[in-house]
Amino acid sequence: MIALDTNVILRFSKTSDPQFPVVSQAISILEAAGEELCIFPQNLYEFWAAATRPLSANGFGWDIPTAQQVREGLKVSFLLLPDQPGLFDEWESLVVTHQCHGKVSYDARIVAAMTTHALTRLLTFNTADFARYPGLTVLDPAVVAAAP
Repeated sequence: MIALDTNVILRFSKTSDPQFPVVSQAISILEAAGEELCIFPQNLYEFWAAATRPLSANGFGWDIPTAQQVREGLKVSFLLLPDQPGLFDEWESLVVTHQCHGKVSYDARIVAAMTTHALTRLLTFNTADFARYPGLTVLDPAVVAAAP
């Protein structure tokens, strides 16, 4: 099973994004290889914030019905794993142990969700942000999409 970072689902959900073809190809390759792709509630929180944020604030500028429809599509396309007991404690340990500041605290919550589900692989464009976590295999969609 491979977890998806929010930057992947954002690009996958907006076909006009320049990275959409790369994400779509990477997802197709992984699914064809029999991989199950999953997301967490955290991904959907972050998706919602970006999708409904105005264009002027680096968002999609979508109205609520559009964001809701796309969110439902994501829940159908990928396995939504629930938050597990111990998620907060795991997140708290990660942000302190790895000295997470600012926005990378959101990444730590994705890693905490992965840990509580015993997952070790993540598809993300932000490979450097996740390098701090030992035992995590970080897959770049562009590398996956370019594989022969």
